[in-house]
Amino acid sequence: MKRQHVQSSALESVGYDPEKKILELEFRDNGDVWQYFRLSAAVYNKFIHAESLGNYFVTKIKGKYREMKVA
Repeated sequence: MKRQHVQSSALESVGYDPEKKILELEFRDNGDVWQYFRLSAAVYNKFIHAESLGNYFVTKIKGKYREMKVA
């Protein structure tokens, strides 16, 4: 999945596949890449426009969607 670099202290890059509803995040601290499944386009849009991507991820995504480490 193609990811875009983001301005975040927690995240290096973010990708989203709207057809498969998969969010892909690359974390800055360790370089790990995780995917989050069944994430709607509406939630993705709120996430990508949030004032703090890291805070939105922790409060609205982490632990609420099925996840898988991919790298």
